[in-house]
Amino acid sequence: MLCPHCNYEETKVVDSRESNGSTRRRRACESCGKRFTTYERAETREILVIKRDGAREPFSREKLLRGMLCACEKRPVTLEQLESAAETIDAALRNLDTAEVSSEQIGERVIEHLKQLDEVAYVRFASVYKQFCRVDDFAKEIARLRTSKVHNAKKNIAVPIPTLVIDSEVNQRGKKSMVV
Repeated sequence: MLCPHCNYEETKVVDSRESNGSTRRRRACESCGKRFTTYERAETREILVIKRDGAREPFSREKLLRGMLCACEKRPVTLEQLESAAETIDAALRNLDTAEVSSEQIGERVIEHLKQLDEVAYVRFASVYKQFCRVDDFAKEIARLRTSKVHNAKKNIAVPIPTLVIDSEVNQRGKKSMVV
């Protein structure tokens, strides 16, 4: 293993842990003494992704994770949650009996995970994946999300989600104020 700091070839493993289907190793360079982390994953069969235009490209878990990270930018979703979702999606794709999957199959799996993690990230990803062109497309997707949420709440016998109603009224001075 080459040291990323000085390119020396000899490193020693300081710590090794299993993590999400891979092995995480902390290494120390025997020349400069700096530490770095490597991840090892068992090599599996390659999956080809069939894009919308018919082109085929190798599946990349890193590309999947990057897309999810973009959707979750500035949202309260941890990297660990996204890595776990990416690992689950990757494992599910590899368990299919085919070596080729459509980008739509991958997108649907990502959407389901993001819907559970963060609704804003879900809508962001859906806007790109489903190619929203108008504001109405966003409104329809948000309405679908709300309907789904209410349906799931009823199914789980949970308390219904209150709707925030904002109304304006004119106060005694003749100015509009917001009433919640």
